[in-house]
Amino acid sequence: MEKRLIALDLDGTMLRRDGSMSATVRQAVREVAASGVHVVIATGRAVGSTMPIASYLGLEYGFAVCSNGAVSLRLDPDEPGGYQILEVVTFDPAPALEMLRGSWPDAVVAVEEVGGGFKVSAPFPDGELMGEVRVVPWAELLSSPSTRVTFRSPTGTAEDFLALVERIGLHSVNYSVGFTAWLDINPEGVSKASALEIVRRRLGVEPAQTTAVGDQRNDLEMLHWAARSVAMGNAPDEVKVIADEVTLDVDQDGLVPVLKSLLR
Repeated sequence: MEKRLIALDLDGTMLRRDGSMSATVRQAVREVAASGVHVVIATGRAVGSTMPIASYLGLEYGFAVCSNGAVSLRLDPDEPGGYQILEVVTFDPAPALEMLRGSWPDAVVAVEEVGGGFKVSAPFPDGELMGEVRVVPWAELLSSPSTRVTFRSPTGTAEDFLALVERIGLHSVNYSVGFTAWLDINPEGVSKASALEIVRRRLGVEPAQTTAVGDQRNDLEMLHWAARSVAMGNAPDEVKVIADEVTLDVDQDGLVPVLKSLLR
């Protein structure tokens, strides 16, 4: 049997809106991994908030893509923290931050630091950033290369931020807007898809044997990349329209029938 790979987003795909994971989803992921399919987490989360979920799923070996593709990991329980960093792609956050500065009244900014943690312009809501979080002066946000910048507003909407990006014209970066007023900015050319392609080649999986499941705009490149792409029922229309299939909502365990189809 040919090697197969399934790339799985976390929030809104595997994890419900409250951050929980159903026992049914967990069991289905474990069954697929046990069958020999390469299960690769592909998430916007940083390493620190990805590894506990990989551990909960029993994914001790394999690969994970974090920070929307800027950080790639090889999972190995013998390594410190259970992983080895394979690749880190950084960029200078200063030009994008200067364009965004003052563009939204109550926006807060987080600059992801290489190796984990965040420098922030002001505190984020509890639970949104995991790892060490330091409030720093604006100048320090610009001072060093980063894997990702997050621009967040508690009052705006996703539509507001899509219009904002169009208005200011971000250049030489890759960006995506979440389901709320949440904008992630990554190095140019970096996405979940770019990192997954490197993982696919390492594993020796043929392109035709790839599946990807996601629910948000930061999954668009990944869904284009996979031979079989599946959008969650809770995905925006622009995500659903480019997917080969649309499954049920995350709260209905929509990932489970997709996983079960790999066992047949």
